[in-house]
Amino acid sequence: MNKIIVNTDNAPAAVGTYSQGVAVDGTYYFSGQIGLDPKTGNLAEGFVPQLNQVMKNIDGLLNSQGLTRENIVKTSIFLTDLNNFSAVNDAYVAFFKAPYPARSTVQVSALPKGAIVEIEVIAAK
Repeated sequence: MNKIIVNTDNAPAAVGTYSQGVAVDGTYYFSGQIGLDPKTGNLAEGFVPQLNQVMKNIDGLLNSQGLTRENIVKTSIFLTDLNNFSAVNDAYVAFFKAPYPARSTVQVSALPKGAIVEIEVIAAK
């Protein structure tokens, strides 16, 4: 097994005991991203600003490994309020091109640092 640990300043540092991502044999498992600005460490305010920052953070992770959005094969989305589901769909249209990656979306009671959205992605070379 060829295992690579992802570590980049292009996305927020881990806020716990985990890696930003791990690659195994060309498949990249990126940890969930919340709306933290990697330069300031501040959480964006409001759902859409947090969602936009999450997408920027995902781009930062991808770019650090020579990947693009087209390499994403699966996303998992965690929302503190499923009423934001349609806003996620709107963001998907802007962020991805069809055909879209596989996706799961669930409502959770809370997220780290008081975030209201978190997205993790799996990408493949």
